[in-house]
Amino acid sequence: MTTNVDKTNGGPSNGANKASGPADANPVAKDAVTVVDPRLLVRQEGFKGYLTEFGRKMRSGDLGVVPVIVGIAIIWAVFQAKDSAFLSPKNLSDLSILLGGTGMISVGIVFVLLLGEIDLSVGSVSGLAAATLAVLNVNHGVPEGIAVIAALASGAALGAVHGFFFAKIGVPAFVVTLAGLLAWNGLMLQVLGTTGTISIADDSFVRDLTAHYFSQLIAAYGAATVATAGFFLAQFLDSRRRKAVGIPSRPLSEILVRTGVLAVIVYAAAWRLNEYKGLPLALVIFVAVLVILDFVVRRTSYGRKVIALGGSVEAARRAGINVVAIRISVYSLAGLMAAFGGIMIASRIGSASQQAGTGNLLMEAIAAAVIGGTSLFGGRGSVWSALLGMLVIGSISSGMNLLGVANSVQYMITGGVLLAAVVIDSVSRRTQRSAGRG
Repeated sequence: MTTNVDKTNGGPSNGANKASGPADANPVAKDAVTVVDPRLLVRQEGFKGYLTEFGRKMRSGDLGVVPVIVGIAIIWAVFQAKDSAFLSPKNLSDLSILLGGTGMISVGIVFVLLLGEIDLSVGSVSGLAAATLAVLNVNHGVPEGIAVIAALASGAALGAVHGFFFAKIGVPAFVVTLAGLLAWNGLMLQVLGTTGTISIADDSFVRDLTAHYFSQLIAAYGAATVATAGFFLAQFLDSRRRKAVGIPSRPLSEILVRTGVLAVIVYAAAWRLNEYKGLPLALVIFVAVLVILDFVVRRTSYGRKVIALGGSVEAARRAGINVVAIRISVYSLAGLMAAFGGIMIASRIGSASQQAGTGNLLMEAIAAAVIGGTSLFGGRGSVWSALLGMLVIGSISSGMNLLGVANSVQYMITGGVLLAAVVIDSVSRRTQRSAGRG
C-alpha cells in the first residue's frame, strides 16, 4: 500500500525538498550587484580591482562626492576661461575667507540633515549671536573673550530649545525652527535697538578672525605638510587596526596614492595663497572645525548614533539609543555652529546689523550641505560636504561677480545647482535600492 503524505503537515517529498531548499530561502534580485569590499579587490587584483569596484559603485548609484568634484572642476574651468582673474591668488584667498561664515552654519545643518530633519532658524540664530557679541563688547564694554563665549552659548541654548520642542513635545522640526526664524530675528532687532548697526573695532580680536593672515611662507606650507602627514597617519593606523583584527584593509599602495593626490591639492593651494597675503586665519579655523567634527561623526559612538537615528528612528530606539537626547544635542550643536558662523560673518563685514542672518544666508547654508553630498533623507553625509558645497556656491558667486552678472541670475543658477544635487541624491538612492544596496 502506498502512503500519501500531506505536505502541509510536515511530510514533503524529495521533490518538495529540492524545491524548497536553502537556495530559495533568501531570493536575490535579478539585477542585484554583488557587494565586494574594494580593499579585498585591491589586495587580490591591484588597482585593476579598485577600478572594477569603482565602476560597480557608479553603476549601482553610489556616486559619493564624484558629482561635486566634477562640478567644481567644470565651474573653475569655465570661469577661468572667461576671466583669468578667477584663479588669481587674491580671488582664491577671498574665496577661502568667504567659506568660513556660511560654511560654519552649513556644518551644523549637516548634522541636522543626518537626522533626516531640517533647521530653518540658523540664519536668525547667527544674526542674534552677532548682535549679542557686538552689544556686549561695544556697548557695554564686556571683554571680547567673554562676549564671544556668551554669543556661542546663546546659539547653543536656542538650538537646544528647538530640539526640546521637537524631540520631547513632538512639534514638527519644520514648524519649531520656522517659529525660531521669526522669533530670533525679532529678538535680534530688539537687541540692536534703534542704532541698527554696531561697528566692530578694526584692531579687535573678532576682526582678526577673518582679517589676519599668516604671511610667512612656512605657515601655508607647514599647514599643508601637517594636513598631508595627518591624513597618511590616520589612514595607515586605521588600516593597521583593521588588519590586526582580520578586517579587510586598504593596502599601503592605495594609501600612498590617496595621500599623493591630497598633497598635490593642498600644496598647490598653499602656493597660491602665499602669492597674495599668506594663509588666512579664517581658513585655518574652518578646516580645524571640520577635522574635529569629522572625527566626532566617524570615530565616536555619538556620531554613529546620529547616523543610526537618521537611518531609522525605530531601529535606533530598539538598539537602546536615547532618541530624545541625541535630537536635542544635534539641534544644540546646529545652534552653536550658527552662532560661530554669525561671529565669522560679523568679523568679515566689520559690524553687526539688522540685516545679519537674513537674505539668502539660510538657503546658502542648506544648499551647501546638500550640494556637497549630504542626503536630505537622513543617515548619509559628511561634514566635508559643507566645504565642498561652499566651494561650489562660492565659486559661482565669485565667478559671476567677476563677469558682472546680476544677482538675480546668480540666484537662479544656484537654485538650479541645488535642484540638480537633490535629483542626483534621489536617483542615486533609487538606483541603490534596485541594485539591492538601498
